[in-house]
Amino acid sequence: MSDLEEYRRRAREWLAANAPGHRAEATPDEDGVARAKAFMARMHDAGYSGITWPREYGGQGLTQAEDRAFAAEARDFTLPIYVFSIGLGMCGPTVLDMGTEEQKARWIRPLLRGEEIWCQLFSEPGAGSDVAGLQTRAERDGGEWVVHGQKVWTSVAQHADRGLLLTRTDPGVPKHKGLTMLVVDMRAPGVTVRPLRDMTGRAHFNEIFFDGVRIPDADRVGEVNGGWQVAVTTLLHERLSIAGGVGMSGQSENPVSFEALRSRADLGDPIVRDQLVELYIRSRALSLFNTRLSQETKAGIFPGARGSAAKLLLAELTLFQADLAASLAGPGSVAYREDGETGDGGDSAGDGGDAGRIAHALSLAPAMALGGGTNEIMRNIIGDRVLGLPPEPRVDKNVPFSELKVNSQGGGTRR
Repeated sequence: MSDLEEYRRRAREWLAANAPGHRAEATPDEDGVARAKAFMARMHDAGYSGITWPREYGGQGLTQAEDRAFAAEARDFTLPIYVFSIGLGMCGPTVLDMGTEEQKARWIRPLLRGEEIWCQLFSEPGAGSDVAGLQTRAERDGGEWVVHGQKVWTSVAQHADRGLLLTRTDPGVPKHKGLTMLVVDMRAPGVTVRPLRDMTGRAHFNEIFFDGVRIPDADRVGEVNGGWQVAVTTLLHERLSIAGGVGMSGQSENPVSFEALRSRADLGDPIVRDQLVELYIRSRALSLFNTRLSQETKAGIFPGARGSAAKLLLAELTLFQADLAASLAGPGSVAYREDGETGDGGDSAGDGGDAGRIAHALSLAPAMALGGGTNEIMRNIIGDRVLGLPPEPRVDKNVPFSELKVNSQGGGTRR
């Protein structure tokens, strides 16, 4: 037995002993968060958290081969680690790339052990796809920054201990050049988090208000007014992690997974068989593309805008998967009671709770085409930076932010 096969065998044994009994919780309560943190600590201590991350900061220092081996085994289990997905997939990698040695030593190990949950604070009510149009401002006061403003559509913020916060520190220069990245204590005075309920009926996202929040300059990532370069690094990791499913559970309880749909489908119908084949091909192609990007990254080859292609592929795959699930499940995918039964008294979606879980998955699917950059933005990035097509005209590139018209407001920094 090779070393990799032995590693995979040990991982399978650990998962079989520790993973069963857990639920996938995208919106856990306090008890669910406590369970997730306890599980993450056990996973780290067993050597399965931060598999490829540097040892000196709490990782395992292993290769992509071990990381893929563990992921392959975990696919058949439900791991309660969604609340760590932003930290593991976006914030932590950004700190590793752009942070100081002191910051890496202070923040990475607690993240990998599940002691701290992180969120990403970029989008605002008037700055979604145009992230650089943000208005949350940070003003220097000695050795601290004082922050005022608002962020929105922030995942896991209601549970987060820290947040990667993009702020405007110089409105007198073009919008991309006056930004600074800070790490904020989400429980600091002046931070208010309000959950937002979406059409799934759950609060996957939050809006956050900053009212005179003080952040030490030691918690600044990158240079003053160099925050856009840090943000680009974060956005790259975001798109790669979303496409690769970083921090997400396996497929054992996913009601719209390929395996679940195949078990529900009438395989005697040639049209259904063709649709399932199409789903498998798309899923496999995305998996192979993600593997290639991951291998290139570890080899020092920057994937750049190709991460946007992976994110676009996943968004389109998710919508195709949801449409197929709805057609196979029939009315039970939307007509159900909270007790898990369908509206007509039957259960056309499988067992008692399956109908509600399918409905939740279908309601959440469109968000994949929005979060992390809309499909339209992804296509613009791919056309401009991958295919070399002419970029769209920009009238604000060299204009100071303070002179821009922001929504209906007269000045970029006036609230």
